Amino acid sequence: MLDTALSSLAGLPSFLAYFVLAVVSVLVFVRLYSWVTPHDEFGLIRANNPAAALAFAGALIGFALPLSSAITHSLSLLDCAIWGLVATVVQILTFFISQLALKQLPQRITQGDLAAGIFSAGCSISVGLLNAACMSY
Repeated sequence: MLDTALSSLAGLPSFLAYFVLAVVSVLVFVRLYSWVTPHDEFGLIRANNPAAALAFAGALIGFALPLSSAITHSLSLLDCAIWGLVATVVQILTFFISQLALKQLPQRITQGDLAAGIFSAGCSISVGLLNAACMSY
């Protein structure tokens, strides 16, 4: 029984390394995403703007999905970090393409337009799912 517990803990260093990489990747994504979008996500969320909260949560989920796929399928921490960067770029591009599909998206989110927030979240999560699936090969 002690052998089983010790063998289970043998993976702890790898778990910690990938978990730290994931947390750092999420923090970098949050910083970059909130920097490139023309509206202040955190200010709007603090002001109780549900459209901004939905849109940002969708982007975060849309990033975390491929990041989890990268963790699962990567060959090393560096490989995982590179695919995390790809996921970041894809999510940022998704926001800009979503702006083309729905005119005045940032302004509508800023005004609390729930439909715009849901649309943005849906685009981010959908692209995140596709991105994650593509990373599995």
